[in-house]
Amino acid sequence: MEIRTAIYKYCNYQERCHEEVKSKLFELGADREYADQLLAELIGANLLNEERFAQSYCRGKFGQKKWGRNKIRYHLKQKKVSDYCIRKGLAEIDAEVYEKVLAQLCQRLSEQYQKDPEWMQKAKINRYLITRGFEADLISDALKSQPTTK
Repeated sequence: MEIRTAIYKYCNYQERCHEEVKSKLFELGADREYADQLLAELIGANLLNEERFAQSYCRGKFGQKKWGRNKIRYHLKQKKVSDYCIRKGLAEIDAEVYEKVLAQLCQRLSEQYQKDPEWMQKAKINRYLITRGFEADLISDALKSQPTTK
């Protein structure tokens, strides 16, 4: 009974993926059969919804941390979220806003690296944005439309 109460609190606190909940159940000492039963119960009560989790995760990581689609997709795959849910989650990111954020990041970084030669500046910006999860073709387009700071 105490595991059941704890897992309900855990799921009520914020959106969780199935893998996080399974891990928490085993951490709390539930056996596989009881964990599966509680998972089914949580899904039935709509406290555990992987599609809703993916949508929330994508909105949060893009909105707060300015992560690109590739990084978000990678992290969702690490959490064993289905491809369908990942696609639904990434659809939450508005393409226009995504490109504006990319352009703003390019602008901020070009100001930060303005003392560097142009080729080095672009290389540093490209490397940074790739690690943030933005797509290479979008980065290239954003850099081409970026006015040079020299």
